[in-house]
Amino acid sequence: MKKTLLAAGAAVALSYTVSAQAADNSGEYLSDWWHQSVNVVGSYHTRFGPQLRNDTYLEYEAFAKKDFFDFYGYVDLPRFFGGNSTSQGIWNHGSPLFMEIEPRFSIDKLTGTDLSFGPFKEWYFANNYIYDMGRNKSGRQSTWYMGLGTDIDTGLPMGLSLNIYAKYQWQNYLAANENEWDGYRFKVKYFVPITDLWGGKLTYIGFTNFDWGSDLGDEPNRTSNSIASSHILALNYDHWHYSVVARYFHNGGQWDDDAGLNFGKGDFNVKSTGWGYYLVVGYNF
Repeated sequence: MKKTLLAAGAAVALSYTVSAQAADNSGEYLSDWWHQSVNVVGSYHTRFGPQLRNDTYLEYEAFAKKDFFDFYGYVDLPRFFGGNSTSQGIWNHGSPLFMEIEPRFSIDKLTGTDLSFGPFKEWYFANNYIYDMGRNKSGRQSTWYMGLGTDIDTGLPMGLSLNIYAKYQWQNYLAANENEWDGYRFKVKYFVPITDLWGGKLTYIGFTNFDWGSDLGDEPNRTSNSIASSHILALNYDHWHYSVVARYFHNGGQWDDDAGLNFGKGDFNVKSTGWGYYLVVGYNF
């Protein structure tokens, strides 16, 4: 199992700065609505697979909100700058590309209907698609989450969105749940502007995925549920951004924590529950 990104939080924070400045500084960026950056991401002890992974990789990241279209996505080149012995990537016969996109389409705007009520500002057809190119079938993943999303008016200086999905699992590293509908995901995202700092804007971002109801839990050493919860401090400037991230995993990658495994290189115990950490440095263009 590969990891999913951390810098997603940085993009949420960037929308707080770049979008607000685009009208006045449109000449500084290639687009005034398609916000993009190139990042270097260092990860430590990520737990989406059965073994702890350290990795330093190159990433392209983009986000946009225009008319009925709301988008976030990234493309990673795993282990581009190196990693530990359990990580594989573009240069050492591992996956040459990993990507995740989260397009949402406003039901309100597409239908010309105001569906807001109470704190629910807008409704979306929400998607979360994950693809790991891999070098062979055992290294490939293709997963599509689809469902309903909404933005919440909290009455506070913060942003909050909720999405709930059903999952269709195509390839999944040869796991038993390939090519079937398999479980659900609830995703919550929020960001809170904190203060101006050192000429930039400091923001706290959080996003959590709750996965449950998967048939994979019927297999030895796997689980039907997992949680990944990220907590990010992001410092953003017109072009540069910096993030420090702590992410908590519970049964990361639907691996049963402390299960005993052997992949032909000796016995080991799964470490799928605990904390992982990331550092992100990126340039917006």
